[in-house]
Amino acid sequence: MTDKKAHIINNAIDLFAEKGFEGTSIRDLATRAGVNVAMVNYYFGSKEKLFESMVAERASYTRGLLDEIARNPGYSDIEKIEHIVDSYISKLFTNRKFHRVLHQEMMLSHRETLQQSIVDHLYPNSLIIKNIIESGIKKGAFRKVDAPLVIATMHGTINQVLLSKRMCNKLLNKDADYVPYEDARFAKRLGDHLKQLMRSHLLPQS
Repeated sequence: MTDKKAHIINNAIDLFAEKGFEGTSIRDLATRAGVNVAMVNYYFGSKEKLFESMVAERASYTRGLLDEIARNPGYSDIEKIEHIVDSYISKLFTNRKFHRVLHQEMMLSHRETLQQSIVDHLYPNSLIIKNIIESGIKKGAFRKVDAPLVIATMHGTINQVLLSKRMCNKLLNKDADYVPYEDARFAKRLGDHLKQLMRSHLLPQS
C-alpha cells in the first residue's frame, strides 16, 4: 500500500468514526486527508470501496497479531487464547469509535455487498481462533466445546461493553461522565473476566 493511500485510509477512519458512513462524503474524506477528490477516486473509486479498504487494512493487521500468537511455540493453547483476549481488548478499546461504525454498518440491510465484504475480511481472523480451539480439543488440552460459539462469546462480551457507554456505565454503576474505555483498570477487569471464563469453559475439569 502506498503512503498516500494509507494516509487517506487513516484519516478516513477518524472521519467515519466521527460522522458515520452515511454522514461522510468523498469531499469530506478528501478535505480531511488534505488531498483532492480526484485522488480519493483514483485510489478507491467510491466511498464503499474506501470503507472496504479500511476494513481490509485493519483486519490484515489484526491477522498478523493473531498469527504471531498462534504460531508461538512458547504458548500453551490456553495461553494463546488469553493473549488473544488481551490483544482484542487493547485493539478495540483503542479504536472503539471505528469499531462502532463497523458494527452499525454490519447491522444494516441496504448495503449487502459492503456487509459481505466486511465479513469476508473479518472471518479469517475468527478462523485462526477456531483452529486454536479445535487443535486444543484434539490434543486433549481443551474440553469438547462448540468452538464458533466460544468465539461468539468472546466477541459478544467485548461488543456489549463497546457499543453502548451508557449501558456499560449503568451495569458498572458509574456516573455518566465515566469513560470505561479509557480506564486501564476496567480493561484489566474485562480481560481477567474473559480469561477466567475461557479457562472455566475450555479446560478439562479436574
